[in-house]
Amino acid sequence: MHWTNESFPKGFILLGFSERPWLQTPLLVVLLLSYTFTIFGNVSIMIVCLLDPKLHTPMYFFLTNLSILDLCYTTTTVPHMLANICHNKNTISYGSCVAQLIIFLALGATECLLLVVMSFDRFVAICRPLHYVVIMNRAFCLRMAAFSWLTGFSNSLLQSSLTLSMPRCGHREVDHFFCEVPALLKLSCADTKPIEAELFFFSVLILLIPVTLILISYGFIAQAVLKIRSAEGRRKAFGTCGSHMIVVSLFYGTAIYMYLQPPSSTSKDWGKMVSLFYGIITPMLNPLIYSLRNKDMKDAFKRVMSRIFFCKK
Repeated sequence: MHWTNESFPKGFILLGFSERPWLQTPLLVVLLLSYTFTIFGNVSIMIVCLLDPKLHTPMYFFLTNLSILDLCYTTTTVPHMLANICHNKNTISYGSCVAQLIIFLALGATECLLLVVMSFDRFVAICRPLHYVVIMNRAFCLRMAAFSWLTGFSNSLLQSSLTLSMPRCGHREVDHFFCEVPALLKLSCADTKPIEAELFFFSVLILLIPVTLILISYGFIAQAVLKIRSAEGRRKAFGTCGSHMIVVSLFYGTAIYMYLQPPSSTSKDWGKMVSLFYGIITPMLNPLIYSLRNKDMKDAFKRVMSRIFFCKK
């Protein structure tokens, strides 16, 4: 990674909603509640998928990966935001900012790819049911998960190095709640268009191509589901796939808004709200979406709770 003459600069000042101090308390409440629900929801899914043998399938293996991602995703930013609000501070050290940038971007890219893998799993399950066990074998699932994680972190290192290589000429005020690519690019005192073009290319690879593959997969899935004669079969298929499409819409819609347009064209406060949504609210909603709309998950949760609290086998 190439560093400029600011290789070891001072920390940054995170402006957040500093111009609207009356929003600090509502923001604190929202962050605290959402983070609590995110921890509880995602840890619950991980425990249930681990303890219930009926959920030891590729679909729930990938769902467990998604829960781990969401838990780490919010933990990268929310605790520091809560600490700053509680202590009436708005600073972050340079090292913490770099770590936050790399990890947040890596987990976001990994989730983009993992959602594609999950849609492929549903495609095989519904469109190629007789070949499902052969195609979605354990080794293949592990390779797909590993590919998502490794590609996500590789993309993050590339984008982060490009962002951090830009000269800032002493600018330290980040107009955001945490360190993110669009906000850090605005600190540059040089022409950012070449860097923005390179970042746009990586964003297309990580955002537009995966979402296109997901839409193609669900086009085939919709055709296959409509051919199912059983109303119960159609309902179950649409329920499972509907949950996934809601998550895809929430995550990709907000991420595409942030990363596929020049930072200069993003409305200041609107960009912050969108980042809060896909970085904090979406990870909280994912467990609710997958559990409330999934009968197998609800039944498994009841079985695990009965086993834990009533010692039933």
